[in-house]
Amino acid sequence: MKIKTLFNTLIFGFLIAFSNISCGQSGSVSGFVSQPQETKVIHSSYIDLTFAAEKTVNTVVHIKTEFLRKNSFWDDFFGESILKIFFGIIPSQYPVIATGSGVIIDPNGYIVTNNHVVEDANKITVTLNNKREYTASIVGADPQSDLALIKIDAHHLPYLSFGNSDHVRIGEWVLAVGNPFNLTSTVTAGIVSAKARNLNILGDKASVESFIQTDAAVNQGNSGGALVNTTGELIGINTAIASKSGYFRGYSFAIPSNIAKKIVMDLKEFGTVKRAFLGIVVIEMDSRIASEMKLNEVKGVYVTNVSSDGAAAASGIRVGDVILEINNKGLNSMSELREIMAQHSPGDKLKIRFFRKNNEYETEVVLK
Repeated sequence: MKIKTLFNTLIFGFLIAFSNISCGQSGSVSGFVSQPQETKVIHSSYIDLTFAAEKTVNTVVHIKTEFLRKNSFWDDFFGESILKIFFGIIPSQYPVIATGSGVIIDPNGYIVTNNHVVEDANKITVTLNNKREYTASIVGADPQSDLALIKIDAHHLPYLSFGNSDHVRIGEWVLAVGNPFNLTSTVTAGIVSAKARNLNILGDKASVESFIQTDAAVNQGNSGGALVNTTGELIGINTAIASKSGYFRGYSFAIPSNIAKKIVMDLKEFGTVKRAFLGIVVIEMDSRIASEMKLNEVKGVYVTNVSSDGAAAASGIRVGDVILEINNKGLNSMSELREIMAQHSPGDKLKIRFFRKNNEYETEVVLK
């Protein structure tokens, strides 16, 4: 009787274990012990760029500029007045034609482009994607950011809205759209390779350089064109390529839309840019400074000088402080600081988080 009971118990246990295996509740047959399995999530969503392309191509224009260039290097060296006074020579001039691209940002004919595309131009001709031509005038220009706002006498034009370049992520798909050949707009695709790049291409310590880097192909004549995200929002103005030959070699750079938007609004309203200043001089952090400051991470920017009558001094910022965040945005380079400042105007308030003597503090700064 005992043997029969033991036999029935073993059979019952075997059937339960077998049932668990057949129902998928066991990850291993050996010992009938359930083993957890790693779940792999496969993202197979398709990135469709056609909507962004169709939305953008008719908003990007071809820009042709004409300006006069003197054909004598003596004028550049000695000056026109000396040649005229002593030699009776007036250097002759000849017309030069250059081309670029621009982006319509308002249905009433306002177009943003690069300053170097229209600088010193005697005549600016804009050709829309539908081949209509207009003569443009300069509303305002800003060499420090290499941006300019021009206008044509037209209405009900297709246009792009500014996106938020702060939300752009590395690895995100983007389109570069330009009209370099006065044919129709050209579209190339790539990803965002980096943000807050400082190339020192404008050659001025006061310049605003904090570029979005992308591998979307950009060549000569694309300057001033649009960099858009997959929803067709304008997130940058294409401005430069990293190439000694002048042709695309894998990297191109765009001015972030948050900078462009603020500068364009100032140029439209005032004809010039209203800039705000903190009144500090900073250097980027390295491991040595972080160790001396007893910071656990190499982050922030180190304040080396504070103007006594500046906005930072009025809010309590001192030499030796490490600025960690501005308006909850992490700060790790001078180009990121320039980008933040370029988006604000005098009178704006910034919330600054900084490190001092093993403690973190927060203060509010009213920009001057």
